[in-house]
Amino acid sequence: MPDDTLIHDPNGGMPRLLEIMRRLRDPQTGCPWDIEQDFHSIAPYTIEEAYEVADAIARSDWAELEGELGDLLLQTVYHTQMGAEAGHFTFESVVKSISDKMVARHPHVFGDESRDKSAEQQTADWEKIKAAERAVKAQMRTLDGVATGLPALTRAVKLQKRAARVGFDWPDTSHVIDKIIEEAGELVEARDTMTQTEVEEEFGDLLFVVANLARHLEVDPEAALRGTNAKFMRRFAAVEDILAAMGKTPAQSDLAEMDALWDQVKAAEKST
Repeated sequence: MPDDTLIHDPNGGMPRLLEIMRRLRDPQTGCPWDIEQDFHSIAPYTIEEAYEVADAIARSDWAELEGELGDLLLQTVYHTQMGAEAGHFTFESVVKSISDKMVARHPHVFGDESRDKSAEQQTADWEKIKAAERAVKAQMRTLDGVATGLPALTRAVKLQKRAARVGFDWPDTSHVIDKIIEEAGELVEARDTMTQTEVEEEFGDLLFVVANLARHLEVDPEAALRGTNAKFMRRFAAVEDILAAMGKTPAQSDLAEMDALWDQVKAAEKST
């Protein structure tokens, strides 16, 4: 029988978590579900946990954040255990890699560079260091290294920032807004005359330019949309509450009535 002393030690810390994952993945005595997983099957859970961390932060729910950070840490442990099994890397090598990177990227803290620089200068220096790192990896093109697994709006902004560094950018927001109008017109035309594939392409073009406007306005498009989603849920719930007080459900109402109630809820929110 394996020694469970560390597994059941509440003060076992990081070694305890690593041992728990190693045991879960043990081919002979582990959990059948955990044994079957691979990098690809676990990746969606990793993304989901990162979003749940962001959600807890957005709600300032610090008690829940503690748990969500644990869930996200487990994802790192999961991937590193699979990496160790395949001979790719270990948890220790991953920790060493990120520690080395942080030291290298902060010579003004851990080296002999002066800390007397603006945030803008530090950002510029950071990008120079990252560019040098990409060069070592043979990522020589401007847009190389922008992760494909990012949310599409976030990736669009990152691609646009990279292009802007080499001068491929509109000088102000008026040009971006003009482009949004142009792309919206093309989308309307596509809706009426083109295939669904072409409509999807034109819709993507419009979203890409909207992401560019967010970048110019220094707005995080993902955060902005999350905020609007939350607002929509809050206002629609209020509409449902009013309908319930009237003895009705949304299905028993109609668009005109619900739209009027929506305006009522919206006005009430703005007056408080």
